[in-house]
Amino acid sequence: MNKPVTPDTIFRQKYHALLDKPEMLDYGTYLHCQQLLSAQKPLTELCNGDELQFQIVHQVEELWMKLAIYTLVDVLEFMQQENTLRVVTLMKRVSFIQRMMSQQLDLLETMSPKEYQQIRLQLGNGSGQESPGFRTLLKMPTDLWSVFNEQYLVGRNKNIEQVYDSQYSHDESYVVAECLAEFDEQLQKFRSLHIFLIQRSIGLEAKSLKGRAVTLLENGAKHRFFPELWRVRSSMTDSWGSAYGEVRESIHEVNNQVGGGCPFHQNPSEAL
Repeated sequence: MNKPVTPDTIFRQKYHALLDKPEMLDYGTYLHCQQLLSAQKPLTELCNGDELQFQIVHQVEELWMKLAIYTLVDVLEFMQQENTLRVVTLMKRVSFIQRMMSQQLDLLETMSPKEYQQIRLQLGNGSGQESPGFRTLLKMPTDLWSVFNEQYLVGRNKNIEQVYDSQYSHDESYVVAECLAEFDEQLQKFRSLHIFLIQRSIGLEAKSLKGRAVTLLENGAKHRFFPELWRVRSSMTDSWGSAYGEVRESIHEVNNQVGGGCPFHQNPSEAL
């Protein structure tokens, strides 16, 4: 028979004491672990067993965004210098950061809606829309595009259509443009996953703690920070195809008419 877990079990006393007052050696001192591990509510004041996870996940998100912003400042400077190798390397780092930001949201899906509501009441009037890191991150695409346009397009007498299509050569302008497209895509994925998390925890028809409908977040998930990079793909597809609405001849039917086609789809008796 399972015994109920009480707040004063011997294990809770033992390990919570170690969490409250961890031993600080050189490693912990260098990383400021004392301050870092004190940045959450005291264990005795948590509203339920999931609040510590909620705080840590969101604090880690802020740290990842701080690193992403710091790295993107370097990217801006290297783009101004047209140091493309550095730009590509650092944008790859930013992409890894963005992916980790998205992946760790899965942790929050282990909370029940009931427990999340208890935590939500602790936020006062705050909401994720006030994230200092994300609000700063959203300001960076304007500068990224401005510097990219100046150094890799205008400065090289090119436009996006030429880089991707009519003068395509997989050059530096192209690889940097694709880095920006990746950054944009990962931002969209993060926002989309956030929508699913909200849907699972509080529902999309609810209002945020600011009184605004949560569905407003869906508009943000649809936003493209570098629309030119997405429009050029559509334009290329339209120009490659036949006239709009025209039905093209079936490859399968053409092959059958000339007696060709894939040997794996022939009649077995004919293949012998």
